[in-house]
Amino acid sequence: MLDFGLIRSKAKTIGEMTTGLKVDDLRSLTHEMIDCMLSLIAGCTDADVTFQPIDPAANDLHAANPADVKLAWTLGHIIVHSSASSEESAALAAELARGVIFHGRSRYEIPWQTVKTMAACKARMQESLRIRLASLEMWPDSPHLDNLAEIIPGRPPMNAQSRFVMGLMHDDSHLGQISEIIRQAHVTRLIRV
Repeated sequence: MLDFGLIRSKAKTIGEMTTGLKVDDLRSLTHEMIDCMLSLIAGCTDADVTFQPIDPAANDLHAANPADVKLAWTLGHIIVHSSASSEESAALAAELARGVIFHGRSRYEIPWQTVKTMAACKARMQESLRIRLASLEMWPDSPHLDNLAEIIPGRPPMNAQSRFVMGLMHDDSHLGQISEIIRQAHVTRLIRV
C-alpha cells in the first residue's frame, strides 16, 4: 500500500505520491485496501458490528443529527462511512479523468444504523470494491491528468489520480479506529465470559 504517512507528515504531497500511477495501479491499490479492511474484521462477530466503543475524541462535525456529534462510531458506521467516501473519490476521479470540470460532491452513504451484521459489512465492502473498480473502467485511454480541481479549499488542486487516491487515504485513516473498536469489543466479550 502507499505510505500515506508521507502525505500526513507533509514529506510528500498527494500529487507527488500519485504521479505516474496508472489505472492498473489504482485497481491494485483498491484491492489491497479492501483486502486489508476485510482482514481486520475477519475474526469479528455480529455483536462486534454494533458494539458501542469508547472514543473520547469522537467529534463528527458533519453528523446529520446534532445528538450524534460526540457519538463514538461503531464498526458498521465506519465501514459505511469509509466506503462511501472512497466511492465518492472514485466517481469524481473518473469525471476528472474524462475532462469534466469539477462541479461539487457526489456522495451517498447508506444509513449506518442498518448495518448490524458481519455479512452486511462484508457485502458493503464487496459492493464498494465493485463500484470503485467500475469507476476506473470509465477512464479514457488518455486521461485528462491536467484537469485539476480544488477539492479542499486552500489546498493544492488535484487531478484524477490524486482524487482517486484521496479515497484510499481516507480509508487508511480509519484503519486504526477499526482496530481499536475490535480490540475494545473483544476485551468486553472476554470480560463477560
